[in-house]
Amino acid sequence: MIAASPTADAADPSAARIAPGFARYAWGVLAFTLMVILWGAFVRATGSGAGCGSHWPLCNGVVVPRAPALATVIEFAHRLTSGLALLVIVGLVIGAWRNYPRGHVVRIGAVLSAVFIVTEALIGAGLVLFEYVARDASVARGYWVAGHLINTFLLVAALTLTAWWATGGAPLRMRGNERLVALLAATLTGVLVLGVSGAVTALGDTLFPVTTLAEGKALTFSPTAHVFVRLRIWHPALALLVGAGLVAVVLAIRRARGGIAAHRLGIAVLALYGAQLVLGIANVWLLAPIAVQLAHLLASDLIWITLVLLAAVALAQPSWRRA
Repeated sequence: MIAASPTADAADPSAARIAPGFARYAWGVLAFTLMVILWGAFVRATGSGAGCGSHWPLCNGVVVPRAPALATVIEFAHRLTSGLALLVIVGLVIGAWRNYPRGHVVRIGAVLSAVFIVTEALIGAGLVLFEYVARDASVARGYWVAGHLINTFLLVAALTLTAWWATGGAPLRMRGNERLVALLAATLTGVLVLGVSGAVTALGDTLFPVTTLAEGKALTFSPTAHVFVRLRIWHPALALLVGAGLVAVVLAIRRARGGIAAHRLGIAVLALYGAQLVLGIANVWLLAPIAVQLAHLLASDLIWITLVLLAAVALAQPSWRRA
């Protein structure tokens, strides 16, 4: 990820306040959260979501399972790291209160991060308690997975902005930037929808694995194919559409905004997206091996983070100039 140069807000001196130790901690929390997200995807890909049974927060009815099966170890480790993520985000809120004045954007970002980590835990608990794990192929599970992905992306966005503002990034300016806000909102929504389709498609790859490309093609185009499988057709098409939108928004920001930070972040977004497309092709060609699935997810998260930073840099300026 390319870190852009922070932009101070001259109209609000508190916006430029930097606590170096807290800023490093905030970026560290974001990195750790990404690790937890990837481990959660590993739980899904290995079918280990039922490793602790339908118990939550206990694991198979106990605090610490004894002589656990491999699936239990994988799921229990995810619960431990998720709990630790909650604690470090609580630390983020405490640090924001200690280092920044009332009403500062860092405090707002930290509180939003705390809200989304709580809802993340509740969604995870719901998946377990309602048994939308392991081999469950119900449409309801697809909705829960979609909600989980949306909440995860919102959590990552909140953590990214908190770290950015802690590094000295200026607050977002909505007034006078209505055209840019609409453009970025459409782009971010497109990436979010693409992420949802990818998450459900990955679930389909786990539930309905194939051993050859021919088998996968026949299953995908079968009139009786499960809805999760049919998304294998629409997800790549949506990826191309969203990619075109990303190119358009990056070029628009570059023409109207300028600046080295926006330039570098724009290049990073497009480079990451290109790598993502390559990983998507590899995922299909290699029949969705777990390692490629995780790399695909990591690329998605990095694209989202970089796009959020690009939006933050673009909206930190006072007004949107027409290209």
